[in-house]
Formats: sequence, C-alpha cells, structure tokens
Amino acid sequence: MGRVTERRRVIRVRNGAAGARPDTLVAEEPLEIRLNGKPLAITMRTPGDDFALAVGFLVSEGVIGAAPDVRAVTYCEGAAEDGSNTYNVVNVQLAPGVPVPDITLERNVYTTSSCGLCGKASLDAVRTATRFPKRRSAAEDTLRIPARLLGELPDRLRAAQKVFDSTGGLHAAGLFSPEGDLLDVREDVGRHNAVDKIVGRALQAGRLPLEDSVLLVSGRASFELAQKAVMAGIPVLAAVSAPSSLAVDLAVESELTLVGFLRGPNMNIYAGEDRITL
Repeated sequence: MGRVTERRRVIRVRNGAAGARPDTLVAEEPLEIRLNGKPLAITMRTPGDDFALAVGFLVSEGVIGAAPDVRAVTYCEGAAEDGSNTYNVVNVQLAPGVPVPDITLERNVYTTSSCGLCGKASLDAVRTATRFPKRRSAAEDTLRIPARLLGELPDRLRAAQKVFDSTGGLHAAGLFSPEGDLLDVREDVGRHNAVDKIVGRALQAGRLPLEDSVLLVSGRASFELAQKAVMAGIPVLAAVSAPSSLAVDLAVESELTLVGFLRGPNMNIYAGEDRITL
C-alpha cells in the first residue's frame, strides 16, 4: 500500500536566504473502484482506508446502505503491468440479491477533489436515491446543537489532524456527537474522499444512518458533500468556508442543517436553523 506522506527535495527561502532541504508532502495516488469486477470510478486520494473509501462512495451513489449489502472488498492483484499488486485498484463484491446498477459510460466517472454534480436533476436523484430520508417528525427530531459548542468543533478537528501537522496539505472530515465528542476523523487530499472514508467506516461498523451526528469538513461545503451527508442520514453539516448555492438548495429540500463560515463564535446558518440553539 502507498504511503500517506512522501519526502521531496525543496529549496527553502527564508528572509532572502536559500537552502536545500527535504520536505514532507502528502501522497496522492489514483484509486480505481470496481463493482463486481467492473470499473466504476477513479478518484485521486491519499492512500489509507481504501476499503472504507470505496464502500462510502457506494453509499453516496445509492448502491448500498448497510454492511450486509457487501460480500467482500479486496485489492485487485495483477493490476500492474508486471502482475504485481499496486494497491490502487479495489473491487467491491455485492452480496447476493443486492441490485447491481447499470454501469455505463455516463456512470463511469473520473472524480477529483473539486468535482460535483449540478442542476435540478441532481437534486431529484439524491431525494429519490437516499436510503435514509428524514424519518422523524418535527416532535421526534430533538437534535439540538448549541452554537457555542458548534464553534468549538473546528479547533477539536484541527487538533486531531495528525498528517496535516507534517504536510499542511490535507483536508479533513470529522464526525461529532451532539455533545461535541469526536467520533471519527479522516484526512485526504480530497475533502469528498475524507467524507467517504467517514461514511464507509460507519457502514462497516453497522452504524448507518448517522442520524445523531454532526459532520464537519475543512474547506467549503459543496453540493457533493451535502449529497454525501444526506445519503448517510447525517442531519448537520458544518464547514469552515462557504457553501455553494446548490448545496443550500439540497439542504433546504432535504431538511439538512447546513452551516458555513464556522469560525469560533461566528457562523452562517443556511438551512435547518431549528437544530442550532443560540
């Protein structure tokens, strides 16, 4: 398996003085995700938690929704020209009886850290495909997060970013309890990959839907991240930067609480403000 970080020579300039030194960089390698042996998607990711990333991606695509839907997840041997295992190709074998989606050229996608979907059709697709639509009535949905507590979460997430400390080049996704306890954290060059790893690990542990949790992401809240939250049954998505207009549209339509520009006591609540107590 590839390493999370790599060393490269760099010329470091400080106050006009230059010198050569090794620098630690975050690793970035392609991961091909196959479904029942057929190529489905390729994403550029930081090696690690590849199986969780693969199944988390399938949750976001509406292919699976629980651990029993997956029969096995394996690295594909012989992926390299010399027949060796590159650990960059993962096959997800669905359990018997789980419907296999039609893998066409339209579905076979190349994913990057900035990719996302757009348009009314995408909103409709998420609404109809999610395994975990809002199941509680207004009276039953008692999840409330104090704004003060929410403002503390970015520092807690940052303190848990171990690889970021050495590279400065990773996004992070953190899953928190309503009380602010950090339940899980993943780092990756792609913020969407970090979220897929969170969701995939929850699926593997039999914890979906994540209906009593807060998802915090470093960076912006794109439509794609809002989509992943909805598909995993997460009720609150917070980001330290701005959301996109389509992310807000999806949050409103899906009753997802969406918070942006979360920086200490300051934040913008774009949807689902009833879950945030001031």
